Amino acid sequence: MAWVPAESAVEELMPRLLPVEPCDLTESFDPSVPPRTPQEYLRRVQIEAAQCPDVVVAQIDPKKLKRKQSVNISLSGCQPAPEGYSPTLQWQQQQVAQFSTVRQNVNKHRSHWKSQQLDSNVTMPKSEDEEGWKKFCLGEKLCADGAVGPATNESPGIDYVQIGFPPLLSIVSRMNQATVTSVLEYLSNWFGERDFTPELGRWLYALLACLEKPLLPEAHSLIRQLARRCSEVRLLVIGSLLPRLEWSGAITAHCSPNLLRLRYFDQRDLADEPS
Repeated sequence: MAWVPAESAVEELMPRLLPVEPCDLTESFDPSVPPRTPQEYLRRVQIEAAQCPDVVVAQIDPKKLKRKQSVNISLSGCQPAPEGYSPTLQWQQQQVAQFSTVRQNVNKHRSHWKSQQLDSNVTMPKSEDEEGWKKFCLGEKLCADGAVGPATNESPGIDYVQIGFPPLLSIVSRMNQATVTSVLEYLSNWFGERDFTPELGRWLYALLACLEKPLLPEAHSLIRQLARRCSEVRLLVIGSLLPRLEWSGAITAHCSPNLLRLRYFDQRDLADEPS
């Protein structure tokens, strides 16, 4: 910001930062000629500032202010479970404790699993390769047609390129925090437009287990985005199956994927209220 000559009262609020000598403000100068020295540049700034009015009034068209100017911001949290189908506090605490144990084990043995050799057919994409990671985690078949195929039992003859690689410890242990956050974002965006699948669930759980605390702001936002989407899917699933099934506590808990992680990551405002 250029220094502007001012009254003494104003100078108390905006003291000079540079020892600039006073100059003749009536001096004329040619703005098309570039200054040759720093002192000459500062003198020109003083002259230009002196030519500016002390008060400037904006010309506003009152007719434009008559229009409604509103911005809609969504502040909604997670969709609560239907009455009677919210998981109990005891169940939530048990799941959080189990999740904490998994995270500790992953961190404890990360160096060991990172040193394990990957199979020859496992080629991990680069961190910024969104499409590559979607195909790697969910399989080329699902990414190509978007259809959820029937579950297949794992066997030595399985084509993981087509159905997606599972989140093996030897794989996720090689992912730094930037990659973990990026892949979590890629899969959360995918989940925002498509149905939940077991492959997606395994990867989301594994990535959340690999996130280190304290969370980066990006990770906070992703977890909240993921939780909102999970709550939407849960409502759809319960609504479509309630007329046909006698729901049990286990099924209800299964419809709350990742919501319980909110308590672990200190985002209780989106967590389920215990029944």
